[in-house]
Amino acid sequence: MATVTIPPAEEARDVFKRLGYAIEERGSEFVAERKWRRVQVTPLCADDAKAPDEIVAYGDGGGPRLRCFVTWMDATEELQSYLQSAKPPYDWAIIGIESDGEFQVVHPEPGSAPI
Repeated sequence: MATVTIPPAEEARDVFKRLGYAIEERGSEFVAERKWRRVQVTPLCADDAKAPDEIVAYGDGGGPRLRCFVTWMDATEELQSYLQSAKPPYDWAIIGIESDGEFQVVHPEPGSAPI
């Protein structure tokens, strides 16, 4: 089993490649693109997913209006709660990675999308 102190960066890339996205490397983060969608993907270790204040902030330079945070499955619930209460100015989703490499997509609850 992968350690929760390491972000699932390679797993995140594998998921997006399996979904047919092209990957544009940007350090630890990357942009995944398919058709009209450009998604900023941010892999997070479990600790960062539980305290994501600076990580989920939208930088001064902007970026894609779609963001996906990829973390280990056991950290998705706290990250989802944080994002729903923070109401960031972008559309977001979370991908939770299981220890066997499977993944699950977590979307915001209705009514928590940006205005």
